[in-house]
Amino acid sequence: MNLVTRHERGGSPKGSRIIAAPLDDEAKARRLSCRSPGMEGLRQCGELSSAAFQGHRRHAEGFMNATAATLQDWMNSGLERLCARDTTSGQEDRGLEELRRLLLDLGGTLQEQPVAPGRTNLLVRWGEPRVLFSTHLDTVPPYFPPRRDALGIEGRGACDAKGQVIAQLGAIRSLLAEGRENLGWLGVVGEETDSAGALAARNLKSHLPGLRVLINGEPTDLRLATGQRGVQHLHLHCQGRSAHSGSPERGESAAWALLDWLRALRELPRPRDPELGPEVWNLGLLRAGEALNSVPAEAEAELLARVLTGSRFLEDVQSLRPPGGRVDLRLQEPPDHYPILPGFEYATLPFGSDAPALRDLVLDRTVVLAGPGSITSAHTAEERITFTELAAGAALNRRLALRFLGA
Repeated sequence: MNLVTRHERGGSPKGSRIIAAPLDDEAKARRLSCRSPGMEGLRQCGELSSAAFQGHRRHAEGFMNATAATLQDWMNSGLERLCARDTTSGQEDRGLEELRRLLLDLGGTLQEQPVAPGRTNLLVRWGEPRVLFSTHLDTVPPYFPPRRDALGIEGRGACDAKGQVIAQLGAIRSLLAEGRENLGWLGVVGEETDSAGALAARNLKSHLPGLRVLINGEPTDLRLATGQRGVQHLHLHCQGRSAHSGSPERGESAAWALLDWLRALRELPRPRDPELGPEVWNLGLLRAGEALNSVPAEAEAELLARVLTGSRFLEDVQSLRPPGGRVDLRLQEPPDHYPILPGFEYATLPFGSDAPALRDLVLDRTVVLAGPGSITSAHTAEERITFTELAAGAALNRRLALRFLGA
């Protein structure tokens, strides 16, 4: 990879580039501003249980009480500013200026990795990273702007995943205030669609030779994921013969053949994994026919399955195929199991992430998937995160980092 070093006020040459951002006196003062007489309380907060529902408020209160109000204010206002930028998949760079401002406020070395026009990965390093935080920069459509009240922020990306960005940077800021380094942060594009950013980020491995863990942020209610199921995208197609609807016996309905195929598939039980949960599939798209008064000659369906290790889902679909039926496998990603860290709460989660691709950045592939907020809120018109959850997420991220920094 060709790297071009430039000053913060310099030009913007094409290709991956590094922005060196040493701390000036003002930045050092900002870093020290999150120290407080209660910083030891924050250290203790890092040792508390991470129980997701019963204990997360205690985490957040400990984090907020132990740090100067400026840190919580920095996180709250930073999230609101990030959510004010429409960064739906494909146009992530619309939030680049605001995100770059937040990152440079923490010092470190910022490296930009163009992935496609209007889409840029960001890597920041403080020293030689042993701990790398990561999450995605894109959101699902449609965009709606943030609405802030006394308790939190509602808006696109509030928890998925701009809230993850801020919870991770809040943890980094508190660690830097204690003089700790060996940290990194990676923001990638395209997680909600093509994972283009995660695939491109693999080329950054040479810049992270001492990495011990990747902490990937997603809304998990502060619980660590046991892993994630694999993905299969199947396209089913049935071929029939058209005829006038007044004489359907003269034709062969591709629609009925496809519906019978899907019904037979629904009747087959699917397996369950104790760590990953059940194998499930969804009929996302269904198309048949060209006119109301004509027997459909063609019909097709798009299925998305969340599969387990040793899955026979594809084989089951093929075994039920009717005459004239065809199955095309358009995407296949394997399931993944994540290591268990003693002292943290775990849960099986129903969604996927970039963690399987990004864990290749770590020599032994150690990865953690966790963050504040709920997946039931993500992708909805009421997407939201509370300031309590945000603080609890920063505390959890800090605790995870200390686990691998040797504290």
